[in-house]
Amino acid sequence: MLRWFTTVILLSCFLGLGLSVAILGPTFPDLAANVNQNISSLSFIFVGRAFGYLSGSVIGGVLVDVMNHFLLLGVSMLATTVGLYLVPFCKKAALLTVMMSVFGASMGILDTGGNVLILALWGDKGAPHMQALHFCFALGAFLAPLLAKLALGPTVSAENHTEPDFHHPALNRSSDADSGVLFGVPNDMILLWAYAVIGTYMFIVSVILFALFLKNSSKQEKARASVQGSRRAKYHNALLCLLFVFFFFYVGAEVTYGSYVFSFATTHVGMKESEAAGLNSIFWGTFAACRGLAIFFATCLQPGTMIVLSNIGSLTSSLFLVLFDKNPVCLWIATSVYGASMATTFPSGISWIEQYTTIHGKSAAFFVVGAALGEMAIPAVIGILQGKYPDLPVVLYTSLGASVATGVLFPVMYKLATSPLNHQRKENRKSEDQKALLSSSGLNEYEEENEEEDAEKWNEMDFEVIEMNDTMRHSLIETSGNSLTESTAEI
Repeated sequence: MLRWFTTVILLSCFLGLGLSVAILGPTFPDLAANVNQNISSLSFIFVGRAFGYLSGSVIGGVLVDVMNHFLLLGVSMLATTVGLYLVPFCKKAALLTVMMSVFGASMGILDTGGNVLILALWGDKGAPHMQALHFCFALGAFLAPLLAKLALGPTVSAENHTEPDFHHPALNRSSDADSGVLFGVPNDMILLWAYAVIGTYMFIVSVILFALFLKNSSKQEKARASVQGSRRAKYHNALLCLLFVFFFFYVGAEVTYGSYVFSFATTHVGMKESEAAGLNSIFWGTFAACRGLAIFFATCLQPGTMIVLSNIGSLTSSLFLVLFDKNPVCLWIATSVYGASMATTFPSGISWIEQYTTIHGKSAAFFVVGAALGEMAIPAVIGILQGKYPDLPVVLYTSLGASVATGVLFPVMYKLATSPLNHQRKENRKSEDQKALLSSSGLNEYEEENEEEDAEKWNEMDFEVIEMNDTMRHSLIETSGNSLTESTAEI
């Protein structure tokens, strides 16, 4: 029951992680207005959060091996709560960037620690739970825009963000920034409520994590001690490096397609903005739906099988996207299949590698950093290339290239992971055959010894019978001789 309760709390953590990551997008114009900056000049806060996320993943990978998991996750959730509460009050762009970096670092620790803890809880049987963990992240990312713009109501800046002089009225909305004040109450209370609701949710989950730490700290130490003595693949480091590259291409292609499919549909295909928005929504919708369905698929399918199916689906759909790049019907169908195919790869990859080598904190941090680098580097490079070659479907070429790369990398990883096992199985089988031969030879020797003993017994019995026959013959001769002498005497 404790293990299931801990799993539910981890799912709640990743739901909050998805909310925290995705809330920046719909509230970005409001944050820019809050610090008296236009949108283009404030885009570097995304870079600050990405570097914070990378550093947090590395720090989390080191700390998760030496700290109690519940304590580490509770501290990271509490730090995320503080960041969510303080971000709307920032009145300086530099302070907002620093806050986003700290905010990203706490989320990186939470991401790494959550993946390691779910593996420590369930081990080889953790594939459905890993899928559920990342489904909650996708669900949180889906709910964040709805919470920010629909549930709490649209903001004034969001309504007017298409105006050409958007940044000019923003300069008059916050006088605190002009006066040099670092923190101040935002003029738009909807912005404050959006971050406060998510921050309160994260605070409640952090309190539960601290309660679990106080109750089960000794059990956690025993669990970590048992995990540290677990299996290690022969090509452990090579597998981690290949998984780093695998996640680099996979996450980079996922974020690139989700970020640029709208602009690609409007400029290259000629779709209306409403249709392009629907195309973007169907990509993320099928992505989230299939990640939810993967929870049930993982109970009957191995993680390697799910990765192969995902690779086939992404390769086929991206190939059709490249071949029929201007066909709207093919674009809708292939985008749906591509989103569904990309849904299960990341959690299935973590579950798959756990079957062959135990994943500790540093190992998890390593491939999480690879995924984060792909999320940063590939969209940035594709944005530059798309600007230089506007007539080419660079986004679709990227999807196809990443699908080919992941399709080639996984068989190599599988070969490295299983070849030592096959060799070991052959050695075990050979030793078993030798034992069988030795036992059979021992049995033959035993049978030969028994036969010799039986032969000796039969020979002894034969000699005894012969001796008995001789004595009986002598006795018969003596008795017959005596009887003859007696008869002669009587005559």
